Amino acid sequence: MKPFLMLAARADDEPADAEYEAFLLRTGLDESSLIRHRLEAEPMPEIDLADWSGIIVGGSPFNVSTPQERKSPVQLRVEAELDDLVTRVLDVDFPFLGACYGLGLLTRHEGGVVDGTYKEEVSYPQVELTEAGREDPLLQGVPAAFRAFVAHTDAVTVPPADGVVLAGSASCPVQLLRMRTNLYATQFHPELDGNYLAHRLSFYAGHGYFDDDHLSEVQEDVRRQDVSDSWKVLSNFVARYSR
Repeated sequence: MKPFLMLAARADDEPADAEYEAFLLRTGLDESSLIRHRLEAEPMPEIDLADWSGIIVGGSPFNVSTPQERKSPVQLRVEAELDDLVTRVLDVDFPFLGACYGLGLLTRHEGGVVDGTYKEEVSYPQVELTEAGREDPLLQGVPAAFRAFVAHTDAVTVPPADGVVLAGSASCPVQLLRMRTNLYATQFHPELDGNYLAHRLSFYAGHGYFDDDHLSEVQEDVRRQDVSDSWKVLSNFVARYSR
């Protein structure tokens, strides 16, 4: 089987490594079949799409809606590299799955609007499939309504004209989007369980994802939640595109 490529953009080693560990667990892949490259650490390598089964873009503390003049040089480089890659994968309809940050990148690239209108603090909303979502093969075996973890300060307000919304929630109408046939992106985090999310939150005080004074209560709450149906997005992606 050709490996999958995971592109990450988390500067702190502990949350970055835990994110990779979570993606390994939820995809069912190992380190030889899910190859990680940390974009914040070094530029994107040359990517021959023929070498890969698919590409996964993880989350990031970066926000695509941040004004350009306020973005760091690293963020500007990462986004320029990812924009070029998104152009390539769209051109050939190559298997792609973006989680949270990846949704913003894909939406902005295709002319949609990403801003703070539908930001969500750490929570586990009920995500509901649209009619298109109920028919999409990526969501085979996923119930029509399920819980998933979210934490983001920007989100899709207007989806791209050619985008197909596959799932939404009361607090955020675009939770899962498809472009072409094989490109997907989620606003929720399909890799997380409560323990992984609680660990991640320890590193992101001050980012607007939760009330910093109540971190321990938030961590205790998320540890109790069952979001296992959301993990099927990742396992289905791998099962569909492994080659």
